[in-house]
Amino acid sequence: MAPRQTFVIVGGGLAGATAAQTLREEGFTGRLRLVGAEKERPYERPPLSKAYLLGAAERDTIFVHEQSWYDEHDVELSLGIRATGLDVATHEVTLDTGERIRYDKVLLATGSSPHRLTVPGADLNGVHYLREARDADRLRTALMGGGRHVVIIGGGWIGLEVAAAARGHGNDVTVVESQQTPLRTALGDELGGMFADLHREHGVDLRLSTRVRELIGSGDHVTGVVTDEGVQLPADLAVVGVGVRPSVAIAEAAGLSVDNGIVVDQAMRSSDPDVYAAGDVANAYHPLLGRHLRVEHWANALHGGPAAARSMLGLHVSYDEVPYFFTDQYDLGMEYSGHVGVGGYDQIVYRGNRGNRQFIAFWLDGGRVLAGMNVNVWDVTSDIRDLIRDTGTVDSDRLADPDIPLADLVPARTREDSRP
Repeated sequence: MAPRQTFVIVGGGLAGATAAQTLREEGFTGRLRLVGAEKERPYERPPLSKAYLLGAAERDTIFVHEQSWYDEHDVELSLGIRATGLDVATHEVTLDTGERIRYDKVLLATGSSPHRLTVPGADLNGVHYLREARDADRLRTALMGGGRHVVIIGGGWIGLEVAAAARGHGNDVTVVESQQTPLRTALGDELGGMFADLHREHGVDLRLSTRVRELIGSGDHVTGVVTDEGVQLPADLAVVGVGVRPSVAIAEAAGLSVDNGIVVDQAMRSSDPDVYAAGDVANAYHPLLGRHLRVEHWANALHGGPAAARSMLGLHVSYDEVPYFFTDQYDLGMEYSGHVGVGGYDQIVYRGNRGNRQFIAFWLDGGRVLAGMNVNVWDVTSDIRDLIRDTGTVDSDRLADPDIPLADLVPARTREDSRP
């Protein structure tokens, strides 16, 4: 009889939890150890800047599984413990407790960490980052009750969602963004401008094409944010949302291939055949795009963890999920499918009414759909993904015509190929 195998998952987020679930569902009966740096059991991050921060959801709704699930499925949780080393020669993971775990296969789902502000005063109390559940706890407490001056540094997805939550609690909100529109890198000027208008309509003061020079305080607590123009913005608290970086330290020290994340193939395998990566930290080869891509959104962790788990079991895996994310801000709900880089498209086609923010936008290059964003329009994600998967061109006039069902624009072969 073959010896009982040990699989180790490093990272206690959604990718790690869904990988553990998939391993058990696919029949893995060996030892399964999940190591997480946070003291919380695995949870989902979107509510931290959305429903939970708004006060519309309770804290216990964020968790992937009940605590009992891990016991029932014989998953050993090691929480509040960091993996500090990976030795691919001896097949060992070293923990900050000094323990060494011998593994047969290991999944690195170490996620990412926020870029830190480096200007003077960045270490004052009252300066918040939002990445972990405990960050959301502190920020939610600070926002509740309203009547406070909140300065948000960074007009990306996290910054704007926090702005919406802060306004929902009745706070005065200023967003400082270095680019000329929010979300310019993700959406471009036109649609970034739509989000700017949305926030202005809800009372947010947007300071665009503006950088932060320093944070000032009274004692050890922040009281203001000074811009590069010398303007002092009052701040009872500041929230920094200027992007994240993949957590690659142990992979890099182990000699794995690292380039904007842990480089993995379409089966989520790293440069070492017994080491896999998934979630924010994985720079995975994407068969549909024909290149490597690192995706920081929830859906990538949801689907990437199971893909890596199946690959660890020796099953055939070609991870080609169309990237997806969503946002909810005030009365605007949006889903985005696909991927397009800055300047990677030559046309945006709109279907629906942009005036009342009920439309779909498509990014095209040479007539091929690269990405689609549905704004307050629902139940179209599958059709948008099919359009993206189709390698042919689409008639832009038909694409813009709301009287023509999107499904009619997708060749039958593409619909069949995309079915699970």
